[in-house]
Amino acid sequence: MKRIKDVIIKIEKRKRAMINERTKLSFFHFFIFSFFLLAACSDYESFSSDPNFRLVFSQDTIAFDTLVSTIPSSTKTLFVFNNNKDGMRINTIQLEGGTESRFRVNVDGRFLAGGAWHDFEVLKNDSLVVRIEMTPPEVGSNEPLYFMDKLHFQLENGVTQTVVLTGGAIDAYIQKGGLVIDSDQTLLSDKPYVIYDSLVVKPGATLTLAEGTTLMFHDNAALHVYGKLIVQGSIEKPVILRGDRMDHMFDYLRYDNTPSRWEGVVIHRGSYGNELFQCDIHSSCFGIICEDTEETVPDETQPSVTLDCCILHNIGGDGLQLNNCVSYVTNTQISNTLGHIVSINGGSHIFVYCTLAQFYPFSANRGNALHLVSSADGSDYGLLRKAYFVNCVITGYSADEIMGENIVLGEYTCDYLFHHCFLNTPAVEDEEHFVGNIFDQDKNSEEGKFVRQDNFTGFDTKNYIYDFTPKADSQIRSLADPTIEDLPEFDRKGVNRLADEGPDAGCYEYVAPTEEGGEQ
Repeated sequence: MKRIKDVIIKIEKRKRAMINERTKLSFFHFFIFSFFLLAACSDYESFSSDPNFRLVFSQDTIAFDTLVSTIPSSTKTLFVFNNNKDGMRINTIQLEGGTESRFRVNVDGRFLAGGAWHDFEVLKNDSLVVRIEMTPPEVGSNEPLYFMDKLHFQLENGVTQTVVLTGGAIDAYIQKGGLVIDSDQTLLSDKPYVIYDSLVVKPGATLTLAEGTTLMFHDNAALHVYGKLIVQGSIEKPVILRGDRMDHMFDYLRYDNTPSRWEGVVIHRGSYGNELFQCDIHSSCFGIICEDTEETVPDETQPSVTLDCCILHNIGGDGLQLNNCVSYVTNTQISNTLGHIVSINGGSHIFVYCTLAQFYPFSANRGNALHLVSSADGSDYGLLRKAYFVNCVITGYSADEIMGENIVLGEYTCDYLFHHCFLNTPAVEDEEHFVGNIFDQDKNSEEGKFVRQDNFTGFDTKNYIYDFTPKADSQIRSLADPTIEDLPEFDRKGVNRLADEGPDAGCYEYVAPTEEGGEQ
């Protein structure tokens, strides 16, 4: 019994010795860690008033785009770095304009009350995050107003550093809650309209858009036409339908150069006689959707829509969707759509001197340049009764940009024609439906001949800016047939098609550069 007790006592002594040893080591390690931590903190939190120290800014100027007056901007970010060997103190960060400034500034979560804030510290190798917004004032005239302020950083070492803030504003008619046209009306053109919700033309009413009119649609807003739409733009002052974002998505890319900023234009069933001249529709979810007519067999003398010298560009769905209606389209560019450039579902349609260009840059899963569908009687739409394409350019990135469905139904064959066109589709031996065309293909093309996008003047795929005027040596040159009666003499930009050796296909005529580098 005594031996067992002696053994237990020895075990307990050994445990206490081990605990004491561990405690000593723990206190030693804690002391060493605390020493280095204090030394590190002491070094890290040291501040200097060295007059040679400077802050480094991610930008020396914060430039806001020209915005619609009274509507707040998106937020821009400025980073302020301290790359010096010690911390720095900032006595004051101040807007030069004070409380009258149009800019709002937040520094690391602190708003500059009254345009100024005091006592900031920036540790070495650390930074401040400055968020800046602006609400532009009313301009009071038809001209844009540009203004500037300065954000001053007054350092403890006596140095003052400055970042410049700039912005601009235009006045606009702000339409919230929708805009309804229930009688004949012409909108003003002295300043843009910003349309929230939608613009609706009621049955029996005619909306006229005179030259220089600009409609800027907010997200999910659309133009719905139940009555009639008349667009009377000009080369110098086209009518523009676009989104309301005027700023940049990135430094190099404007929101206006991206698709799906607003909905688009819907010409509803029962609407006839819509005429669009020199109208620019871009950056929408779809371009124009023309719904089917009330008649099973549309009356070819009563077009639902006529487009002349228009642009439908950079669109997140179909560019022009025509559903069992009648259309007449001349001198028009329809380009770069996620859906089909032109989608035709039954009806009767004529395209003359048009450029249908499928070079949509944001997705490889894009639609066709031209998609034709003829449906049997009793279907959602109807038979495709006429589809004429005269002196047109129909091309794009893919190997075949023209697709048709049910063009031949039993004994019925659609009345279709491609006459003196530039076509990106496999060559067809069909003299009845294909006359005088050039097929835009890589295979078997003659050496030195341009194909697809190489035929055109400008493809800026970084900023998404395109110019579909043909190059001097393009296959599009002199392809059009000038002998057909009643063809347009001038192209979409007003260039005489008969001034050189022969008219070009598509909506643009080649113009030789002058010696100064411009166009003649």
